[in-house]
Formats: sequence, structure tokens, C-alpha cells
Amino acid sequence: MTVQRLHVQKRFSEIAISGNLIHLAGQLASDTSLDIQGQTQQTLDYIDQFLRDAGSDKSHILSVMIFLKDIEQDYAAMNEVWDAWVSDIEALPRTCVEAKLYDPNVLVEMTVVAVKADSNPA
Repeated sequence: MTVQRLHVQKRFSEIAISGNLIHLAGQLASDTSLDIQGQTQQTLDYIDQFLRDAGSDKSHILSVMIFLKDIEQDYAAMNEVWDAWVSDIEALPRTCVEAKLYDPNVLVEMTVVAVKADSNPA
């Protein structure tokens, strides 16, 4: 089976597609001066865009891994943005952990696995 890669850069690609399965690289805000809610919204906006580019959308997500710099401080505020983002779809499977991220200004990073919108994962 072939692997299609989109938004390829020197070190990584943002999207890998194999069959109907879509993997997004870790997504994070481009403006790390924003607070947790701003960074979460930017991250989710990137996820929406990359899923569109791959032929899918958030309703076809199989799992999300959320990494927070400070889970005690940022969990509730991140969830406010998350809850608004998923308000129009069924609850998504996700994991949320605290992690030391690559830059101290990054407050949240998310990885996503999804299927193409025209596929039937069942």
C-alpha cells in the first residue's frame, strides 16, 4: 500500500495518508505568544485545514492525543475551546497528558488519526 504525504517539509510532513487512514503530525499554534485558549483555537484551526486537505473533517477523527505544558493550569481553559469545537459532532476519543514540549512557549500540541470522509470505518 502506498503512502501519500502532504505539506512535506525537510524534516517532516504534516499529513500521511495510507488507504483511508489519515495521520496528522503534531499540530500547534504558530503564535506561541497567545494564551492557552488562543493556542488551542489556532491548533484546532490547523487540524481542520489539514483534515480538509486530506479529504476529511473532524467528524471522521478516530483519536486525538493532546499534550499540555501544564495540565493543572491549562486543562479547564483548553477544554472550553475544545468543547466549542466538538459541539456539533459526537464526542471524540482522546487522551490528554502533560508533557515537556519542544519550546517553553508552546502550551498545547495535538496529534490526530482520522479516516477519509468518503470511507466507512465500520
